[in-house]
Amino acid sequence: MHALNVYTALVLLTALERLAELLTARRHAAWSARHGGVEHGRGHYPVMVALHTALLAGCLLETGLGHRPFLPALGLPMLALALAAQALRWWCITTLGPRWNTRVIVIPGLPLVTGGPYRLLRHPNYLAVVVEGAALPLVHSNWITATAFTLLNLPLLATRLRCENAALSGTAPHLAAPAPTAP
Repeated sequence: MHALNVYTALVLLTALERLAELLTARRHAAWSARHGGVEHGRGHYPVMVALHTALLAGCLLETGLGHRPFLPALGLPMLALALAAQALRWWCITTLGPRWNTRVIVIPGLPLVTGGPYRLLRHPNYLAVVVEGAALPLVHSNWITATAFTLLNLPLLATRLRCENAALSGTAPHLAAPAPTAP
């Protein structure tokens, strides 16, 4: 099979994985709302969704328009990193259970999760985002997409980390809103 077709399938499978995340997040948001969850930092969420969507689109567009080659010496290690990022992401989702979300929703009074990857890092899901944002485009030599995503993600990730850390420590009541409920 042609490398371009395989790469396109990889990006489309990643897009399907994102849809699965959004469905999971919606279910978890409803659970959180039933348990008194409070959402923090709604303002940066649409930017995050747009940037992650642009990552996937950029992977496909740069490959086609830039005529980027598949270079096995670069592409295969980046594929391994992209797959490892997915495994880490789903380890996070599994460990947090219904507390995991694409939004920052905290249920007051619940202790921090310290098992799974959280025994090693405070925010392992964001490590998965950073690794995937660089590795997925580089599977097919899309260095512009990898660089642009990484540079645009840095301030967004800093905002997200400040928001989440404040929410988890209980120091962000002015940012709080009731958790969204599923339609």
